[in-house]
Amino acid sequence: MSEICVSIFMLTYNQENFIAQAIEGVLIQETNFSYQLVIGDDCSTDKTMEICSNYASKHPKKIKLLLNEKNIGIGANYVKTYAECDGKYVAICDGDDYWIDPNKLQKQVDFLEENPDYKIIYTNNYSLFPSGKKTGPKKDDRPLTTDFQDLVLGNYMASVTVLFKNTPLTYKMKKWIPTSAYGDWPTYLLVLNRGGKIFFMNEPTAVYRKDFGTSTELRKTKSKMGKINLSILEMLLDDETFKKRKEILKAAIYRLKLGLIGSLNKEHNFYDSFLLLIRLSLEKGDWVILRRYISSLKRTLVLLSRLDKYSLNSK
Repeated sequence: MSEICVSIFMLTYNQENFIAQAIEGVLIQETNFSYQLVIGDDCSTDKTMEICSNYASKHPKKIKLLLNEKNIGIGANYVKTYAECDGKYVAICDGDDYWIDPNKLQKQVDFLEENPDYKIIYTNNYSLFPSGKKTGPKKDDRPLTTDFQDLVLGNYMASVTVLFKNTPLTYKMKKWIPTSAYGDWPTYLLVLNRGGKIFFMNEPTAVYRKDFGTSTELRKTKSKMGKINLSILEMLLDDETFKKRKEILKAAIYRLKLGLIGSLNKEHNFYDSFLLLIRLSLEKGDWVILRRYISSLKRTLVLLSRLDKYSLNSK
């Protein structure tokens, strides 16, 4: 084990109202191992940089502060900051989220050390909205153990809860992640690429702020998220490191495209939906795609018809 067991990976930009709480949530951790907090500030224009610098000066052995001289974007900042993580394991806590359990890291490291066939562990969490409303933790029956084949269909882990085996990004990932909206999901897939499982620890250890940050607008439109995820999977498919996962990636891409057709129709973007249908039909040459398209289109048209009738009757 390296001298530093866990690197906490924290990206921040203009989060002066939240960053102190995020840092404090890390500093309260009680562990029998050493950990470092790696903060990547993307040239904030508010007091975020000043707050981070003050904490770094007080805890020079625990905090590694990276200050960008210009704004490089969330993807490039992700790649740069991740490369500075020296620990055997990496935990993520964005600058607007925070941890509430002082034993979070210890519990997660203990599990991974005792169960080497697992490479990722995540927990339950609370969600906090701009209104101040807090929800959770989720009372669900999600499986305790999942793997690559589950995660490739979409990211179901809140990043603020995750701890994973530190795995360097591939050369190609370093090139395209800076152009992507996020890098955590493809990183998790890389960690599991050569095997390994994910464990869900069903207890809340963190608070995830919803409807904050740069991804908020993206999440409002389902098709945008679908296109981003599709692009990520296609990039992984093109990476030789994932050559043994090609069939799984192809199946996930196909399934994602089918879902994207439905999302585009619901958003009344029939032109893009039809173009995607044509491309899929040429690729697969089966009737499943056409039936999916017609079914999705019918539901949207029926809904529009009902809305029109309601509008006329209300006048």
